[in-house]
Parts: sequence; C-alpha cells; structure tokens
Amino acid sequence: MPKFAANISLLFPELPYLERFQAAAEAGFKAVEILFPYELAAKETRRALLANGLELVLINAPPPNYTGAEPGYAAIPGGEARFQSDIRRVLRYADILRPGLIHIMSGYASGPDAQESFVRNLQWAADFAPQQLFTIEPLNPVSQPGYFLNDYELAAQVLDRVDRPNIGLQFDSFHAHMIHGDAQAVWDRFHPRVAHAQIGAAPDRSEPGLGPTDFARLFTAMDAAGYSGWVSAEYTPSTPRTPDSLGWMQV
Repeated sequence: MPKFAANISLLFPELPYLERFQAAAEAGFKAVEILFPYELAAKETRRALLANGLELVLINAPPPNYTGAEPGYAAIPGGEARFQSDIRRVLRYADILRPGLIHIMSGYASGPDAQESFVRNLQWAADFAPQQLFTIEPLNPVSQPGYFLNDYELAAQVLDRVDRPNIGLQFDSFHAHMIHGDAQAVWDRFHPRVAHAQIGAAPDRSEPGLGPTDFARLFTAMDAAGYSGWVSAEYTPSTPRTPDSLGWMQV
C-alpha cells in the first residue's frame, strides 16, 4: 500500500487552516501538502508541522497574484523576470518550510513560444536551486481552460527538453482521467517519470471510490512499479466531515 499524505488546502475544510494539521495527524497521515502557504508567515506553518510530527511534501509556485492576475506564468513569453523574482520568494518560504517538492505551474498560454519559455524557466529554476526538487503537472482543460501544460505527452516532451535531474512529473488521477479518459493507463505509461502522485475521483474531484477509477488496482500498480513517493489525497470531500471520506485508505 502506498504512503498517503493529506492536501490540507482541500481536506478538512470544516476547520481553520492551522487546526487542519492536527486533524490530519489524528486521521493517520504522516505528511501533508499545501497548495499556497503564503498567506501566513512561514514560521507559523512550520510550527504546526513540527507540533504534529508532519512532513511537508509539496507546495505550489508561484505565490498567488493578489492584484488579480492569472496564477502561474512559467510558460508566458516575456515573463522571465517575474518568474525568477517569484521563484526566489518561494525558495525563501522553502528555506523555512522545507517542502520535499515545489510544483511549478505553467500558466495560461499556447504554442511553440510558450513551450520555449516554459523550458527555459524550468531550467533556470533547476539550476538556481539544484538541491530542491521540482515537479510539473498537466491540468485538465475542463477545470483549467487555456492552461499550457494540459497533456501528459506534452509534459514528457518538456521534461526531455529541460533535462534536469531535479525536475519530475506530478501525476494526479483526477486530471489524468479528465485529460486521457483512463488514469490507470496514464500511470502505467508514465510512472517511471513520476516524482509525486495525487489522487481524487473524476469527474467531480471527490474522494477515491466515487468515480470510474479502480483505486485498489491503481494502488497495487504503484506498489508493483516500486513507487516510493507520497500519494497525496487532493480532493473535495463529499461528506461534511473529512474523516468520514477516508474509507479509501483501508482499501
């Protein structure tokens, strides 16, 4: 059985942010991920992690743009200076939070110029912080219309061109199903590249067990592939209380 982490940006929404750490630990999680931990001082989040014996698996980059601009712009031509500035800011948070992985979002763009920008920016980040591990993740066009990285084949092409050992693929069963129609098939094909995995049921991103994906089979395939990374529960619980949505952990 894989080792599971909780995405506390989505799980335990019935609780205030800082109380979600204890709830995750009490539910049996040993690690958490946080989409955008930038609203509070990093030291507050770090204290909550330490108090509950939790590892921080992953955070997203860049920080949200509070002026209303679209989040993520690594694939936006001409955005290199802004990208580098915000990655430096993310890494200052990472110095305190110590996330295992930082997910770099591509942003909303299309075409060859966007791919060139994405590749160059990823190479810069990997070279600027060679000890930090990064990921890229395809997001489906229903949830994120216009998002550049919207296909696993495209992600593989980008990773081949970036060619850096500290950047890998982020697999998400929800997005994989929504993009390609079969999360299991995506895992079977691309798992050698996967540095981090997330789970949620399509088509509504609810807990595993409510959609078409056979998660027991997927977990078996992860074990058979020798995947030793975290598998983060990144879904919107269908139950008022998050613990009541966790039956899939016993599959």
